[in-house]
Amino acid sequence: MDTNLELMAFAAVKNLQAAGLTVATAESCTGGLIAAAITGVPGASAAFRYGWVTYCNEAKERELGIPPALIEEHTVVSEPVAAAMAQGAMRKAGADIGIAVTGNAGPTAAEGEPPVGTICIALARRGAPRPVHTETLHLPGLPRNAIRNHIAAKLLQMLATIS
Repeated sequence: MDTNLELMAFAAVKNLQAAGLTVATAESCTGGLIAAAITGVPGASAAFRYGWVTYCNEAKERELGIPPALIEEHTVVSEPVAAAMAQGAMRKAGADIGIAVTGNAGPTAAEGEPPVGTICIALARRGAPRPVHTETLHLPGLPRNAIRNHIAAKLLQMLATIS
């Protein structure tokens, strides 16, 4: 695993432990990379509740409760879908925080889908004044694994700085 991911995961787990918070992950294009990084940290079980790799739309619908109409209306690579994934993971795992990522890491984009390098992330937090933070990143021209590593590091950094 990338050393930067290991360091970010360590910081995220230690921060979550110190804050007494738990997290659940819902990953599509990162394929479980974030959950693997978190669970690679000794003592992660105090902070990590559950992780889903929902690569296909049916898994997002069945496992996380994403309404098919939401995907149809916004496409699977969208902030509303990422937000619903994060909220679904948080709710189903009984966690304090849910993080999610959906996007197109390449090598090609299907017709009607956002271009390669378009990634949507979300962080949901139970009881927060702003319960869901979403963001769309555009990383055109990067190799698939570079996109995946960049996104995983970004979400881990968000967990490392949450209070």
